[in-house]
Amino acid sequence: MSKFFADAMRRAVVSTRAFDVAEATRIIKQALAGDVAGADVEKTTLRQTAPSAKRREPLRQPNAEIIEPGDQAPPPAPDHAVHEARLRKPLGAVLRALREVNVPGKLSDAVPGLRTSHGQSAPPVPDGAAFVSRSYACAAGRRTYKLYTPASAPTKPNGLLVMLHGCKQTPDDFAAGSAMNDIAEKHGLLVAYPCQTAAANASSCWNWFNPSDQTRDRGEPTIIAGMTRELTEEFAIPRDRTFVAGLSAGGAMAAIMGETYPDLYAGVGIHSGLAYGSANDVMSALATMRGAAAKQPVVPRKATGQPVRTIVFQGSADRVVHPSNADRIFAHVSPANAFGGATEKKLVVNGRSCTRTTITDPDGSRRVESWTIDGAGHAWSGGKPAGSFTDASGPDASLEMVRFFLDIR
Repeated sequence: MSKFFADAMRRAVVSTRAFDVAEATRIIKQALAGDVAGADVEKTTLRQTAPSAKRREPLRQPNAEIIEPGDQAPPPAPDHAVHEARLRKPLGAVLRALREVNVPGKLSDAVPGLRTSHGQSAPPVPDGAAFVSRSYACAAGRRTYKLYTPASAPTKPNGLLVMLHGCKQTPDDFAAGSAMNDIAEKHGLLVAYPCQTAAANASSCWNWFNPSDQTRDRGEPTIIAGMTRELTEEFAIPRDRTFVAGLSAGGAMAAIMGETYPDLYAGVGIHSGLAYGSANDVMSALATMRGAAAKQPVVPRKATGQPVRTIVFQGSADRVVHPSNADRIFAHVSPANAFGGATEKKLVVNGRSCTRTTITDPDGSRRVESWTIDGAGHAWSGGKPAGSFTDASGPDASLEMVRFFLDIR
């Protein structure tokens, strides 16, 4: 392999990790055509690791939803066979992934009009309520979080909901966009918003694709679970009133929490997320997000007993997380012998048509519920413009999730 071609392939990998597949494809095509003059070898600075120097931050598009982890020590060897793949893929695997997926160059192209603003202030709270900053630390690490305490139940809340934000979001941003505090106030619920750090991931994404962050008592799941336990003990909240939900990368991490801590959570909400075990490195994460895993077998459940009750939201026009991932989530969390099977209902909610698929328990309670929203992109359904990644039309995901968690009929 010539030095020119090898350099081009390295630059293509950098562009892919920055979620700029259009640029990666352009580089590869030029390299294959032998277009040395047009390859612009000096245009992209390759990230290199020196023995005594910190790695440079990867190049990225301003609005891209980057899934690459930040600088951190290599994870321990995975414990399970599903995690045996290495974190680095050979060139052939990179080329295959690029051929198999077709994504826009940046997130703003994928979701026209999508808000990705940052730095807004915390949403307002009613008299008697509080929205304060806290932190939690354990052997796996430390994370800050925002905690909403409702005025309707300041000392004896009726439950706890842990909300995991998406890439390039903050707790304040997610709270403003989802308006979950407003719903929680009506039902007397605590809401905790853990904050991912830029040190752990370049775009503050939860590292759902890392084997070391997919296992009980290791990595980020340990931090989130410890934070949850601390709050349930402080406010005397029972397990059947403890829930976790998230958007995109946060939705994928919520799926991991339901899989690895079924004894801690009674319900999981996944919006535009991915099923547990969908990826074990950056490249497989990118391919899975594009729908390449649609025909692959669903990863077997690790937990014993019934899967945690789960509600799923997915836009049919999502060009960041392919809609087939919602089907994989549904298959993964459905009971082996679902009572009465799944039932579908066509609805029109707030100007959008959608399909709600439900599996119920013998007592009539909903075990699994999945909403497919026609024409919706990568955004929180029914969300508020005060936050990012929101779509004001369609069913109110926050309202429906709380209704599902509390089994309001």
